[in-house]
Amino acid sequence: MATKSTAQTATAKSAPAKRQKDACDLLDADHKAVKAMFKEYAALVESRSRSPAKKRQLADQICKALTVHATIEEEIFYPAVRKAIKDDALMNEATVEHASAKDLIAQILEMEAKDEMFDAKVTVLGEYIDHHVKEERSEMFAQARKTKLDLVKLAEQLKLRKQALMAEEGARDMAKPALEAATAH
Repeated sequence: MATKSTAQTATAKSAPAKRQKDACDLLDADHKAVKAMFKEYAALVESRSRSPAKKRQLADQICKALTVHATIEEEIFYPAVRKAIKDDALMNEATVEHASAKDLIAQILEMEAKDEMFDAKVTVLGEYIDHHVKEERSEMFAQARKTKLDLVKLAEQLKLRKQALMAEEGARDMAKPALEAATAH
C-alpha cells in the first residue's frame, strides 16, 4: 500500500478547508438565476420580439422564482437573521422591499403580455430586485456570516421549503389547464 509523502501531507494540511455552502450561498444562487432571467427578458424587449407568449412565459417564470424566494426568506431566513444581527432597520427595509416587489409581481401576473406597460413593469421589477440583492449581499449576508447562526443548517431548511413550494407551484401549473378547460364550458 502506498503512503503519502511528507510533502503531500504538508500540502493537504496547509490547503484551506473548502467552506460549506450556506444559506447566503443558496439565496445568492437564486439571485443569480433570476438576474439571468431578467437579462433574457431584456434581450427579448431589445430584439423587439413580437412574441407576447415568450414574454408571458418568461415573466411568469421570474414571478414564480421571486415568489418562492421571498417566501423562504420571509419564513425562515429573515426571522433567524433578525434575531442574530439585531439590526431592525435593515430587516424592516428588506421586508418593505419584499412587499413592494410582491405588489409589482401581482400586477404583472394580472396583465396581458401585449399590454403597453407589461415590459416596463417587468423591467422595473428587475431594477428593484437588483437594488434589493445588492443590499442583501453587502449588508445582510455580511452581518449574518459574522454571527454564530448556523447558516449551513439554515440552508438545509431553506432548500427543503423551496422544494415543497416548487412542488406546490408545479401541481398548480399542472392543474391549471384542466381547470381552464372545465370552466370554459
